[in-house]
Amino acid sequence: MTIGRARAINLREESRKSPLLACLLLLPLLMACSDSDNRRTPDPEPPVVEPEPVVAPFQEIYDQGVLRYLGEYTPMLSESEGDVVNHSFGTGDGPLCMAGGEYTMATRDVGSEDLVIFLQGGGACWSEFCAATEEADKGIPALGIMDPDRENNPVRAWNQVYLPYCDGGLHASDRDSDSDGDGVDDRFQRGLHNLSAALDVAVNTFPAPRRILLTGNSGGGLGTTFALPLVRHLYPNTPIELVNDSGVGVNRPDDPGFIELLMDDWNTGAFIPESCENCIADDGHLTDYHIWQMDEDENLRRAMLSYSRDTTFADFFLQIGKDAFEEALYEEMQQLEEAHPERQRSWIPAGDGHTFLMKEPDQTAAGVPLMDWIAAMLDGSDDWVSVQD
Repeated sequence: MTIGRARAINLREESRKSPLLACLLLLPLLMACSDSDNRRTPDPEPPVVEPEPVVAPFQEIYDQGVLRYLGEYTPMLSESEGDVVNHSFGTGDGPLCMAGGEYTMATRDVGSEDLVIFLQGGGACWSEFCAATEEADKGIPALGIMDPDRENNPVRAWNQVYLPYCDGGLHASDRDSDSDGDGVDDRFQRGLHNLSAALDVAVNTFPAPRRILLTGNSGGGLGTTFALPLVRHLYPNTPIELVNDSGVGVNRPDDPGFIELLMDDWNTGAFIPESCENCIADDGHLTDYHIWQMDEDENLRRAMLSYSRDTTFADFFLQIGKDAFEEALYEEMQQLEEAHPERQRSWIPAGDGHTFLMKEPDQTAAGVPLMDWIAAMLDGSDDWVSVQD
């Protein structure tokens, strides 16, 4: 018997006695016979997918500088008068009224989870025309939608922020000028300073509301257009309901130069995104800009209120006549609603009056009372539909 055969017999004998020993003895043979093609290769690393960058609403105009005065000013004095606190900013290089007087605004905290921000109106002032309120009154007028004791007021129990109007530039102006040519500035249109300072007070007083009603009348109605991006920046996740009372942005048809004149006079060009070629449209209206805002902010709903033949705008400020105003009004409101049918509505009674929320809160359109219509909006009701006489 050869030595190799004898060793194999011994291995078999040992394997029967100890299976573990058999495995250990065979392991070198198995490894030697293995083929590299049969070895398990590691799974490839999954590709790294970079998340899409989250772009905030209105980021383009933030980059253009519309936030430049947020966080810059604090009130010189805050005084309580009942449940209202008046916040005054003194005079100097910051907030100021048009004739150089002190800017003041007010808050009312009633412990609500909800907040109404109201921008008052009071005319307009530019290089070719000037008829505007030049001083800011203290307090909050207990009128219409700002009356906490009014039974049919859907926001009577909400916290309030009230911004008087005294810049002549729709709460958005940023230019000092010499109106009488004597070499000394005497017209201080600092609406963006005032708006920014007031909204800083708002967010410091009411840092986390459940929802916001942003509203205003006349110049304050148009002012909501400029206030919206700032409010959204300070309250990035809060649902905003916007009610624009009699400042819907109908302008001089076929005259975009008029809007450009106002933008230049008030130094408000940063509010118009450079990428939006139609925001200052050939038809002279602000409708395309409002549509851009709705495109940007999906957590926004907007309501437009206007008399069908608003003589204050038609005959006084725009000088286009009531017929032209009425025709443009219906066309522009339809265009807005078609762009955002779930989030845009209008309420238009027949007539040539001006403003409702404080002046005529019990007015109706097509038999629908205004306060009921706004309540339907805030409740998310199916009854919130566009109505007109």
